[in-house]
Amino acid sequence: MNAAIPHIMLVAGEPSGDALGGELMAALKDMTGGRVRFSGVGGAQMTAEGIASIFPMTDISVMGPREIVPRLPSILNRIRQTVNHAVTEKPDILIVIDSPEFTHLVARRVARRAPSIPIVDYVLPSVWAWRRGRARAMKKYIRRVLALLPFEPAFLRTVGVDCVYVGHPAIDRVPEAGAGGRFRATHGIPPDAPLLLVLPGSRLNEVKHLIGIFGETVRRAAAATPDLRVVLPVVPHVRAHVEAAVANWPVDVAIVEEEIEKRAAFDAATAALAASGTVSLELGLARVPMVVAYRAEAVVGWFALRILKIPSVVLVNLILDRPSVREYLQFRCTPEALAEGLTPLLQDTPERARALADLDELRERIGVGGEPPSRRAARAVLEILEASPA
Repeated sequence: MNAAIPHIMLVAGEPSGDALGGELMAALKDMTGGRVRFSGVGGAQMTAEGIASIFPMTDISVMGPREIVPRLPSILNRIRQTVNHAVTEKPDILIVIDSPEFTHLVARRVARRAPSIPIVDYVLPSVWAWRRGRARAMKKYIRRVLALLPFEPAFLRTVGVDCVYVGHPAIDRVPEAGAGGRFRATHGIPPDAPLLLVLPGSRLNEVKHLIGIFGETVRRAAAATPDLRVVLPVVPHVRAHVEAAVANWPVDVAIVEEEIEKRAAFDAATAALAASGTVSLELGLARVPMVVAYRAEAVVGWFALRILKIPSVVLVNLILDRPSVREYLQFRCTPEALAEGLTPLLQDTPERARALADLDELRERIGVGGEPPSRRAARAVLEILEASPA
């Protein structure tokens, strides 16, 4: 390592990875007094922190075979370009961030051609869910994994991979105190009115599969819960579909799009009806009792459930290592079942009290209120740099 100014190469492949990379770079600059140099691949947030991206990150921000196949020659060229940069520039460390379909191909090739460069993986692929053999393969080219979930280090130790828990970015999205009260006042929701968050997903296909079921669930919950209010956070590209769908719901629905309003709604909520995904962890950290649902095409759903190697798809349950949050997948995802699980969470019941106690434990396990994940990640990177030969 260059003892004066270490050279850190980072490679991100999508906006979420760019956000993680930008926060990590800011923490590294702060913890080294700015004595660090960056190169690699990133987007707007990493560029703002000082990286000159080798090529636009949008060149590799693709998802699914339909997008990848027609752009495969270009993506392969970008992989070669990234690997050549690492081999030529010889950074003191390479950090690959999420997007394993791209970043791990880069990491494996760099490890073969320049084995002296330590490689850190920021965001473990979900190998614990369905590709456990891949975890063993990572030992050949990854020096350390920076884990977002607290159960991941113990899993990786079973296959001999060094792993440090640094924390999930959702920790930084916990609503600020008082945000919920202000949200209720702005939207005319009384302080004591039960408020239901409805989160049918961010992808149009999942919204189409769930919005009708969620609407009937809301009808049943409203019949059992006097003065129920509903808030539905959306992302821009599904808003029109959601607005059309909720027009016939039996209660008025406040649709919110801005991130700051979404966080405030989480703080204001009594309970949530949510599609399976990372949002369940965000809800848990905001202390919102929930039920989780998912329905896909029959064949896709059957295949996914067959290959899963975990007892739950809900991160809260995996972190707590018990079935705290009720989940309703595929054929179990019906309005009757969802309303039965949801209604007690909207009222002062033993079920709601147990859910809140579990979410307090979740917050403790994941480290809410402690050091930010980006600083924990930066410290784990600097440990590798300090241990590397000059």
